[in-house]
Amino acid sequence: MTNKSVVIADDHQIVRDGLRDSLTTAQSTLKVTFDFVAFASNGLEALAAVKQHKPDVVFLDISMPLATGAEILTDVKRWSPDSCIIIFTGIVAPGVMASMVESGVNGIFSKAGSPEELIKHLPLLMDGGHHVAPELLATIERGQQAATLTERERQTLNMIISGKSNKEIARLLNISPKTVDKHRTSLMQKLEVHSIAQLMARALQDGLIDAYAEQTQD
Repeated sequence: MTNKSVVIADDHQIVRDGLRDSLTTAQSTLKVTFDFVAFASNGLEALAAVKQHKPDVVFLDISMPLATGAEILTDVKRWSPDSCIIIFTGIVAPGVMASMVESGVNGIFSKAGSPEELIKHLPLLMDGGHHVAPELLATIERGQQAATLTERERQTLNMIISGKSNKEIARLLNISPKTVDKHRTSLMQKLEVHSIAQLMARALQDGLIDAYAEQTQD
């Protein structure tokens, strides 16, 4: 059996303990002995642990106090370039997920997923491979759809979210109510929804609400 040093960084002890227990249980199946060299509850502790131990595997939560996983990721890779980095997160915002993929991490898994999926793909990841949980890939694809929104469509969307009527949106954007209807239709087609309620839910789910929502208040 080979030995792999592991750092687990998450601000919830139940998650840290759960990951440790799942990996410990899977050791005989994977023919690997995991040496848990450090547990971190915030981003600064995580980075310090990586600097000190240069572990074979790093489990990194995205949202942590003091410094997020996303904020320390570049330094983690710089201090321990040979580490297998696995993101284990409850955040599903498309932009965040896409940036993690682009950063070149080895794996991205949802905390809502099953431990079996992680264990199944762990040998591939530790060998330098890559895997993103299917539900997170779907989130990224939705984000790519949202990226096709024009600036005017985003403005219209955020005004809809803020509760403005077609007439109010038309006045604020200095366009006709007919053009507002056109933007609504385009938004629904691009985001694959069929009602204003679904449009609002999709905007909230995919993090499409931005500064326009505040800038366009009367």
